[in-house]
Amino acid sequence: MNRLFNALSVGFGFALLTSSVFSQNATNIIVPGTGVQLTQIGDDFEDESWEFTPNNPKSSEDIDEKQRMPMGKSANGRWYEGAKRGHPDIVKRVPTPAGGLQGSEGSLLLKSLQTGIPKTASFTMHQDDFICNVQYRIGGTVRVDQSPNMTTRVYLPPMEQWEKRNGPHFAFRAAVETTIEETKTKFLFASKQEKDEIYWPGLFILRASRNENGKAVSYAHFRMRADKRGGDFMGPEIKTLGWWTLGISFTPDGLTHYFAKPGVEELTRDDYLASAMPYGYRCEEVRSFFYNVVNGDNGRDWTTDWIIDDPKFYVAKNSRNVKK
Repeated sequence: MNRLFNALSVGFGFALLTSSVFSQNATNIIVPGTGVQLTQIGDDFEDESWEFTPNNPKSSEDIDEKQRMPMGKSANGRWYEGAKRGHPDIVKRVPTPAGGLQGSEGSLLLKSLQTGIPKTASFTMHQDDFICNVQYRIGGTVRVDQSPNMTTRVYLPPMEQWEKRNGPHFAFRAAVETTIEETKTKFLFASKQEKDEIYWPGLFILRASRNENGKAVSYAHFRMRADKRGGDFMGPEIKTLGWWTLGISFTPDGLTHYFAKPGVEELTRDDYLASAMPYGYRCEEVRSFFYNVVNGDNGRDWTTDWIIDDPKFYVAKNSRNVKK
């Protein structure tokens, strides 16, 4: 469906927690970080020789239908450029900021100037993707009956260091599949057939502003994608910057669950934000997870400096966990 491929520049649907979004009373929730870690997936960025080869110019298929081969990829085979939107302009191992995971010496900086068509300023909000190699490293997608789940740490810099723009700045997301029924018409006869559909739920971090005592004050908050109608819905305000732990999980009932907490400790049930069935789709398989960095694509203002660490992927049920 075209609506699932819309770039951020088209804008976000928006909703408060409604009947299409499940509350904390939702049952059978898997806390991200539960089960067996699939060590073929993810990264700790501790290798001092960690390297990403960009292979520019990058792709911008979502805008101009151009995939520019070859795609960028990391030397360790764990990360690659998204064919639809390209990779961040800077993908670089950096020292872990203060307050990070104990013993962590290296993290990863993701940052972009041109998030749209290479060498062309659109003056419209766009995003770049940085994709974790899941299905190619384990030989297939992960079935939802294995309750796949993922966690990451992300460093939120002081607000004065953010790009001076309200709206989405960063996202931690998953690429998942479901089966839909499509109606086709030929010679006035309509028929229905099943097809695979990919969609991308996730946690977004946004900058916003409000009036406090006559002054505009900037703050950050979460937004989740998406409710059953495809609209993003409001998450909590982010009152503490610095390191955060984010998580997404999927359960055999097809639901997506969102978690977040300040700091770098493992997630617990207390860090649950919401559950949803984005677009009304029941998740069947997980293909990958990825990050977005977002800016106004004006050729002048870089995205906020986003630093990530220790992304991990788990399955709650340790049986044959992939679908080829």
